[in-house]
Amino acid sequence: MARAGRPIVLGMDAGGTMTDTIVVDEHGAFTVGKALTTPQDETVGFFGSLDNAIGYWDLDQQALFANLELAIYAGTSMLNTLLQRRGTKLGLITTKGLEDDVLKGRGTHTWKSYAYSDRLHAVTHVPPQPLVSRRCVFGVTERVDAFGEAVIPLYEHEVIAATTALLAKGVEAIVIHFLFSYLNDAHELAAERIVKSVLREKGRIDIGVFPGSKVRPVMRENGRLNSALIEAYAAAPSRRHLHNMEEAEKARGYRYDLQTVLAYGGLCNIRYSRLHETLISGPVGGIMGGQYLGELLGEKNIILTDMGGTSFDIGAITDGYIPVDAEPTIAGFTLNLPTLSLESIGAGAGSYIRLDPLTKKIQLGPEGAGASPGPVCFDRGGTTLTITDCNVLLGYVNPDNFLGGQVKLHPALALAAVKEQLADPLGVEPYEAAAAMLEILGIEARDAIRGAAGIRGLDTTEYVLFSYGGAGPVHAFEYTRGIDFKGIATFKFAGAFSALGTTVGDFMRRYSKSVHLYLAPQPAIEAKFAVGKAMNAVWAELEGEAYAEMAQDGVPREQVRLEHLVMMRYAGQLNDLEAVSPVARVSSPADLDAVVAVWEQLYERINRRVSKYEAAGYQVYELGLIARTKKVKPVFERHALKGETPPQFAFKGERRCWFDGRWWDAQLWDMDTLEAGNVVRGPAIVEAPATTLVVPPGGRVRLDEWEFLWLERASAALHEGR
Repeated sequence: MARAGRPIVLGMDAGGTMTDTIVVDEHGAFTVGKALTTPQDETVGFFGSLDNAIGYWDLDQQALFANLELAIYAGTSMLNTLLQRRGTKLGLITTKGLEDDVLKGRGTHTWKSYAYSDRLHAVTHVPPQPLVSRRCVFGVTERVDAFGEAVIPLYEHEVIAATTALLAKGVEAIVIHFLFSYLNDAHELAAERIVKSVLREKGRIDIGVFPGSKVRPVMRENGRLNSALIEAYAAAPSRRHLHNMEEAEKARGYRYDLQTVLAYGGLCNIRYSRLHETLISGPVGGIMGGQYLGELLGEKNIILTDMGGTSFDIGAITDGYIPVDAEPTIAGFTLNLPTLSLESIGAGAGSYIRLDPLTKKIQLGPEGAGASPGPVCFDRGGTTLTITDCNVLLGYVNPDNFLGGQVKLHPALALAAVKEQLADPLGVEPYEAAAAMLEILGIEARDAIRGAAGIRGLDTTEYVLFSYGGAGPVHAFEYTRGIDFKGIATFKFAGAFSALGTTVGDFMRRYSKSVHLYLAPQPAIEAKFAVGKAMNAVWAELEGEAYAEMAQDGVPREQVRLEHLVMMRYAGQLNDLEAVSPVARVSSPADLDAVVAVWEQLYERINRRVSKYEAAGYQVYELGLIARTKKVKPVFERHALKGETPPQFAFKGERRCWFDGRWWDAQLWDMDTLEAGNVVRGPAIVEAPATTLVVPPGGRVRLDEWEFLWLERASAALHEGR
């Protein structure tokens, strides 16, 4: 691509296998790059991927960073710290009598996010390992009741004693969590002052102090405790990692602060005080990108599927709305962390394939080869068969064009691995065994899509499906077989889709506060005024916090846009639904009616009309606020439609590929040079440096005016799952 303008935005997504980058110029034109992730030092993979992207611009890294105005990181470093238990050594000071809560947790969180076999065999089940040792948990006398009243004062000498004991145990951070502090934080803040005073006296100001009421001042004690623990345990090491990334960029001429991606969408500075809110920044980028492209296409109902090397992630957008999970379970911990809702299974191109020698049962994943040692065909030390080995063996992936030729693949090694580990023990041909594994992957992904749609009550015929991730287009025809969609699309930049998603987000902050409000089915006007007054007071408080934090980041007040949130439920229900209020202040009964009406409309879209229960009244347990400011985003060029026949220069030849139990001569096409209006008919392989689209016999691909690729099935047999 010729340079169209000055590159000013850089987005990066470091996954378990690949690191993707996108560079956007001042006009919105962009290029993408891809390289293997280097977990031992992510900067190596990042700058390798960046070189791949800026090669199109005829720039070196110094020239790029000298012009760059915004750099964004999304990745898994914090999540990996949590999963691998490599975080900070913690101490916990809590309300006396609650010392064992960190061990007990909640009944649901000990089972959530576990595999079916772990849930099935309760005798062998092991709950998640706590982030803080019981020996480092100390209770102190104090009590705030359920109405926010201090009924027992804080015994300050016990806080001093607990802090001294924790120092003797060598803790590196101290979390303070008192019961009902989200209603009245006076005791937690007093304890924070005392702990910091002791640390100063002992010369240990390097130890962080984390009051739960500052991290997540909302109800649900266990989720609030876990959020504070993760902020102290995993966010601090991750912040060091992000600072190292930022320093590497500044050494090349970058002049600004590095940004990262929030779990609920949007961007924040890596110095953000609640960095745990970026715990799952990578997959969120894909959802943000899907919403952005949906708006471009005028599609409000979208199912998002992201298949990379290690996982298959599914999200959904309904009527333009992305559901927010207020209490997700991540790595076995239930958190009070608003997160864009998504489902995930351990099935990707790098997933391990194992065969039980006794039962001959095949297991796919959830573990994967990652970038190191990688699949067997990488010839980098990997010995366990993976899906990628099967793709190479069947001719779907060009061994000389993987990552644009950066990584040489070895089909002979893939053949030997399939034969030894799968085909010979089962008594079948290697190619049949490899094809069967791709069918199994497709079945697992297909079942996950059906499950995600079913649990949300979605009719897939009303939804467009987006397929992305480096492995998404390879398997898209297979994992969408037998499901009716309004349309199925993939993209030339599918391999870096989540990185693109990071660049479409606004700078954002989110604020929440718990309340206890009830609105009867037919309330008196006085009751409406009382509820409105309480809502206005909380929103005003949150607005003050928002403007202050945005000002610290250099954002003028006039550039800040606010969205006022209400988390509501029908009385007696267990879960809230978040809606954006149509008013910033409830100044009249009509304003409150408008808030309820907007919430009910959203409830109908998400849960269907039959589950409404207006007669129960309404409960509001939380109010919130989103503060955002806009930035430059990628722009997509609309092209005039050409003929169905692709240009000759896009044709790359033919390659033997395995479909339907035999070899076919599949046409090879260059994805980047296909034009709007072109149609490619299967069997065909459409290649790009960052991904490959496999088109089976009976399938075809059509490029629209945006040069997005739409997957179509010409034969009913293929559509029905032949």
